[in-house]
Amino acid sequence: MGTVPVYRWHLAPDGLATRRQLRAMGLRPGGQPVTAQVERPRRRRGPLVAYLYRTDHAKPVRPMTPGKQAALAKANAARRICPNCRIDAGYCIPRSLGMCVPCAYPDDEQRVT
Repeated sequence: MGTVPVYRWHLAPDGLATRRQLRAMGLRPGGQPVTAQVERPRRRRGPLVAYLYRTDHAKPVRPMTPGKQAALAKANAARRICPNCRIDAGYCIPRSLGMCVPCAYPDDEQRVT
């Protein structure tokens, strides 16, 4: 098992990209192994690490199928419905609250004038 080369932040050679950079180019790693990694130092904690992949071995992103699109729309709609009052909130329900804002803070409606 070999080790991968480690580069400092902004010093990786051309032809290598992170997953997000590949996605911005319309590509995906496509099963290739990690080629290298980039480390960004931090003061009091360990460095941030990002894995790099070769852009010439990357494959195009798979197209969205009608089934995937329907499943994604259904999942996003479920995130908007409050489990408490069962009303579409018009926004994604915050996971920190677990319910829409009017249900989480019922007394705030009377204070607004």
